[in-house]
Amino acid sequence: MQLLSPLHIGDRTAPSRVMFGPHVTNLGADDRSLTRRHTAYYERRASGGAGIVVVEGASVHPSDWPYERAPLAAECTDGWSAIAAALQAHGALAVASLDHAGGQGSSAYSQAPLWAPSRVPEVNAREVPKWMEADDIDAVIAGFVAGSARACAAGMDGVEINAGQHSLVRQFMSGLTNHRDDEWGTDKLHFARRVIEAIRAGGLSEGCVLGLRLSCDELAPWAGITPEMAPAIAVELAAAGLDYLVVTRGSIYSVEKTRPDFHEGTGFNIEVCRAVRAALRAAGHEIPVFLQGSIVEFGQAEWALGGYDDDALADGIEMTRAQIADPDLVTKLRHDAGDQVRPCTRCNQTCQVRDARNPIVTCVGEPTSGRETEDPDWYEPTSSPQTVNVIGAGPAGLEAARVALLRGHRVQLIERSDALGGAAAVAGPHGELIEWYRREHERLGTPIHTGVMSLDDDPNAVWVQCTGGQPGRRDYSVADDAVPLLDVLDVRRGAELPEGIIVLLDLIGGPIAVSLAEELGDRAVLVTQDNIAGNELSRTGDLAPANSRLAQQGVTIERRSIVRAITAEGAVLEDRFNGERRTIACAAVVDCGFRLPTDPIDGVALRAGDAVAPRTVHEAILEARRVAHSI
Repeated sequence: MQLLSPLHIGDRTAPSRVMFGPHVTNLGADDRSLTRRHTAYYERRASGGAGIVVVEGASVHPSDWPYERAPLAAECTDGWSAIAAALQAHGALAVASLDHAGGQGSSAYSQAPLWAPSRVPEVNAREVPKWMEADDIDAVIAGFVAGSARACAAGMDGVEINAGQHSLVRQFMSGLTNHRDDEWGTDKLHFARRVIEAIRAGGLSEGCVLGLRLSCDELAPWAGITPEMAPAIAVELAAAGLDYLVVTRGSIYSVEKTRPDFHEGTGFNIEVCRAVRAALRAAGHEIPVFLQGSIVEFGQAEWALGGYDDDALADGIEMTRAQIADPDLVTKLRHDAGDQVRPCTRCNQTCQVRDARNPIVTCVGEPTSGRETEDPDWYEPTSSPQTVNVIGAGPAGLEAARVALLRGHRVQLIERSDALGGAAAVAGPHGELIEWYRREHERLGTPIHTGVMSLDDDPNAVWVQCTGGQPGRRDYSVADDAVPLLDVLDVRRGAELPEGIIVLLDLIGGPIAVSLAEELGDRAVLVTQDNIAGNELSRTGDLAPANSRLAQQGVTIERRSIVRAITAEGAVLEDRFNGERRTIACAAVVDCGFRLPTDPIDGVALRAGDAVAPRTVHEAILEARRVAHSI
């Protein structure tokens, strides 16, 4: 596979063409330094075969403090040194990402004004930044040089300048954010060019490589960088002294498009990457070009490298989320075990952590991601093999059975329905993950009994309950002659909806009701107690896109409303603020609300997932591991 072949970048050689790109982890310390958690996190990807690992972006100047645990280059020397040693021991290249968020930052931590090319308000906070003066510009450029010198002195193989999302460099390049009429505005590439040239002249030790992460489509054609402009920009900046370039997209108005979830197709930067690479080659710049953009499947990555038809559009592939989901992706490919690669479902539920909660990066399907220094070896062989009967084959049951089996126990999986996966198989984005579990249990030879609730088996067997949840309490009345009332999971399992208007009750504000509403289109009336539909989707970056999709599909949204009754006429709603009631006429009502655990099974002491408390797939898989490890 081309994906597994070495890649020459300047004077360095990466063992594979797979990049683990920079992203917010929240693994940092209060003093803005890199920690041993960072080292373990990145080393895990290097040990799994990543060719290039780009560390979380470090602010090059104290004026930039974009999130609480954002690294500061001046505090990163020791961390970079530890990371470099750990990664290089596995043959991977260690690259430091250098950054300044500019007007997309935050003043909450620094209590100082934001710096930006022009006085364009930050989109979310509406904060107006300070127009950078000559001394400010010189200080930031000097910060890039100093950060580069520190990284190279610490043993890193190179540095990468961020001109992608949350980037002052990109803000200088864009008409969206640069309204200046001086030399920094009339030539919008001047700042980026100066940064590259300054680092090349005084920030790199011999052999260190210099890369650029470049937004090639700001998705704002009225003033931003467009795909048509990107090839010429790339050529000009490459001439300033680059060793590689990563093609990305996004701007102040499209942060959610930089790393979108499963609603958007994979490989969305393919065509602009092809054009950029062709322009660089035509201009005589043979530097590697990396494709970024939801590339999570190795078949697509190999195709992009020309592995199937020799028509390459990139030289390397950034597969960041794919390696959060499975750190051993490259190693498995080297051993012809591609079917064993745990899929990334692009849910963004736990790997996107730039929010007010300050969670640590992890993965729904691989909860040890980000917890490498804390979690035990889940697969530690048992010294006392036992018979383990797992009841319920949803995510929790599938993972408990898998881990127990790999530890050496004799495992049987029991599922009362005829299908594996529970709710995750029919609702939400995790169907690929359930299919991976099916393949894994087939490979491992797990005895699976469907259509049964229990087994007459070894009386000394250990029983584990993973039976999921059941519909929760309904705080509304239902008349005897009411329109049909259905549970959302029954609908997802095939229960037919009548023709006409369907009211969806969403007390959670998550993706389940929103996705069904999208499918029903103008037949759907989505009832939410919040001021906006899908309130919890803000955590995954899908809040604005989801509401845009709902509007495009003609979905009616009843906001700030609580259902009080289901009658023959439809759903009776009450306004949360003034108490006024109104009836929404409909053909059926679908409850997409909270769930409760299934009833405990007598004599079963071990439980995991929704059988303990209904939450997400992440908690189900994590608790399943803990239970299996405890046996």
